[in-house]
Amino acid sequence: MNNITKFVTTAALAASLLASAATHAHGIWFAQRNNQLALLYGIGADDLDMVKRFSMVKSIAGFDATGKPVPTSLIKTDHLILVDTENQPALVAAVLDNGTWSKTPEGKWLKKGKDEVPDAVVSEQNYKYAVLIRGQMTAPLPLLPGQTLQILPVDATLPALLGQSMKLRVMYQGKPVAGARVLHDWINDPDSEQLKTSADGTVTIKVRNQGLNVVVAIFNSPPEDPKKTNTVEHLASLSFVLPHAPE
Repeated sequence: MNNITKFVTTAALAASLLASAATHAHGIWFAQRNNQLALLYGIGADDLDMVKRFSMVKSIAGFDATGKPVPTSLIKTDHLILVDTENQPALVAAVLDNGTWSKTPEGKWLKKGKDEVPDAVVSEQNYKYAVLIRGQMTAPLPLLPGQTLQILPVDATLPALLGQSMKLRVMYQGKPVAGARVLHDWINDPDSEQLKTSADGTVTIKVRNQGLNVVVAIFNSPPEDPKKTNTVEHLASLSFVLPHAPE
């Protein structure tokens, strides 16, 4: 095998590994638990132990329907992290720093950089972002503080029924980003085919659920510390609920 072939093969393998890692990354999102709003961590139907990750949450914020800040906080219980919604925020947002992870050739993930795992096939710094729309907005969803990667519905009004189209724009550091990978149903179909945002950062999805919808966008940026990681993975979720018919 000549040098060019080796280079192409290695590059393709690295890209494949990064894509695979991104597909199966964990995220954070908001959902109702026992009539209370909770901040969850996991993938698909597996929401994992968020309590032990409480210290990783770097911010929690609430906003009214115009984007004005509303006081809110997190409440740590023995099994859930709940959101204080006493002030009735229309929007809730959180950021979690999941640290540095490296994947060994055997497929095991270690919470270390590649400087400590020299044979790692990929090493990542991971940030998780989450935004919840709790009701209909009076204006398009604004950029929110701390949301380095954020999914914005282009229209102020959310779809009313599953199956309807919804145009989204993915923003990275306040600007539209091309090539972000979008999963339209993070909870029920996390292994579905990924859509990619166009040059203006937009993508159109079909709303999947007449109930809780969690859409995820994933974008990789250059490493903050090339000695420790190959990339920074940003994973953002947008949650909203389509109401069911009256009982």
